[in-house]
Amino acid sequence: MKRIILYSFIVTTGMIFLNACNSSKKTARKNPTPVGETAVIVPCSGTSYFSTKKAFRANSLGESLDQMASRKKALTNARGELAGNIQATIKAVTDNYLNSREFNNKEEVEERFESLNREVVNQELSGTKIICEKQTRTAEGKYKTYLAIELSASDLVANYNKRLSKDERLRIDYDYEKFKQTFEEEMSKMEN
Repeated sequence: MKRIILYSFIVTTGMIFLNACNSSKKTARKNPTPVGETAVIVPCSGTSYFSTKKAFRANSLGESLDQMASRKKALTNARGELAGNIQATIKAVTDNYLNSREFNNKEEVEERFESLNREVVNQELSGTKIICEKQTRTAEGKYKTYLAIELSASDLVANYNKRLSKDERLRIDYDYEKFKQTFEEEMSKMEN
């Protein structure tokens, strides 16, 4: 009789333990919203819309009483964010590239790279692709446009190379393969 009670106790304890482990896994997977808070789902945002080593991405929101103005605001804001991200990345690439190349006239070369950077970014922003767009209308009658855009990293570096190759003074010291390698290393950091 004692064996049966002991056996029942062990089985019951084991089931309770397994059930407790199971429920904590389910809770961890669901990632519940804290008490008193409401989860906000923002269209065209989240990890699917983060920049990767293959593409720069940005998302934004525009709001207006006019539907088209709402869209234009969202697009302008997203392009501004994208341009900032690209310029920061290209600046890091340029700094790393120039440090590895050790040019004698580093300051002059750096200024020329930065000037070309602005030109290429401004030119390339017109080639952005909309990858997500959702419009809603609020209770107040305003339109909200959620938008995500992307720009191919390989297209950007190819156009950057084309522009750099046209500059006689930079072309003398410019090594496309080294620049591309430095660019790809910087883009890989975005995935981490």
